[in-house]
Amino acid sequence: MSSVIRVENLGKKYTLRHQQREQYTAMRDVIADGFKSFARRLIHPFQFPTESGPSSEDFWALKDVTFDVKQGDRIGIIGRNGAGKSTLLKILSRITEPTTGRVRIKGRVASLLEVGTGFHPELTGRENIFLNGAILGMGRAEIRKKFDEIVDFAEIEKFLDTPVKRYSSGMYVRLAFAVAAHLEPEILIVDEVLAVGDAQFQKKCLGKMEDVSAKEGRTVLFVSHNMGAIRTLCNFSILISDGRLHISGSTEQIINAYYNNPGIGLKSDRIISERPQSAVAGKSFYIARAVISRLDCQEYKEIRFGDSISIRVDLSGCPTTRYSLEFYIYNEQGILVFVGASGPHHGQYFNPDIHSVNIEIGPLTLTSGMYSIKLSAAEGLSRVDTWDNAQEFTIIECLPFETSWNIPANREGICVVNNTFRPQSSEA
Repeated sequence: MSSVIRVENLGKKYTLRHQQREQYTAMRDVIADGFKSFARRLIHPFQFPTESGPSSEDFWALKDVTFDVKQGDRIGIIGRNGAGKSTLLKILSRITEPTTGRVRIKGRVASLLEVGTGFHPELTGRENIFLNGAILGMGRAEIRKKFDEIVDFAEIEKFLDTPVKRYSSGMYVRLAFAVAAHLEPEILIVDEVLAVGDAQFQKKCLGKMEDVSAKEGRTVLFVSHNMGAIRTLCNFSILISDGRLHISGSTEQIINAYYNNPGIGLKSDRIISERPQSAVAGKSFYIARAVISRLDCQEYKEIRFGDSISIRVDLSGCPTTRYSLEFYIYNEQGILVFVGASGPHHGQYFNPDIHSVNIEIGPLTLTSGMYSIKLSAAEGLSRVDTWDNAQEFTIIECLPFETSWNIPANREGICVVNNTFRPQSSEA
């Protein structure tokens, strides 16, 4: 099958400027600098003035990236924050020009990179549908043919004639995705923006992208930190690290490389979160560090359904009395899924001379996706410190034959409970 996207030795360079002095400048500094400059010109009238402006350095967001995409492929693009994924998509979408290399694209491209990209805030939802269609090169009749499907998918019929500047971020995403997916582009490029939508809409979008690729033969490029979504949608993936294409191959192979290679995917096997000093200023007792690892091997690697994890909590300062700890686990939508605590309800307190506590959690029966952990410390009944987003972890979906649990095929919901179906006789 012929290539619809060919990327050859692609590079993108940005110039980073570093200000030599503080960002804030008072009026007295401006006046003083003016007098100094005037005095220098009087003393040395023929000397060319030199100003110590901001220094600069070159930063390569992408470097020597080469790959091909075949028609109908569903490509997952995986990498840490700052790896260069969004820069790559912006070049493929022709939003920015590459510094080196070239990109060849066959077909019409629709991109969904940021909330509201391509929308005019003063125009209504109805007008923006026609505007986006025109940008994609479609005629008015062609857009009208798809109009009802777009509105129905986006679920914004009530607000169709409202300027989009009054839309919530979720409404923006619903309409933007509906336009991009339904106006029949040959290539659909989607960044992490689907994380803004609710769980039901994310499922709807993934189903639509699968239909677009599998049934209609169109090509999808998908960036996400949700490995469950990558696994579900993509048959091929690439891993980008520090602006370079590290490895490409089957999605399962790339996900394993992402989780099992320190410095390329995750930063290390044991993920350490250090509390910034600005967040604990003025506190005499606080949570300073959190280290997450897999309980069975003391390494992070990947956490699968049914695994147990350990969080080592390091505390700093001098508590005035015995203290207790709590942890909260949230899913990607910010929904609290589990709470654990020592203290009043469990009768477990820690003496002031203990500055490290291990919290063991599991086995985890959460469905695949990213989760965050909040930690808090209390002295007696008074909470003295709270650390939001102290740690993050990702549950990797496991196959049904890898566990004795009865896991539903669609993996819906937040967690899984074991269940059994037993036939009963009609006489019972």
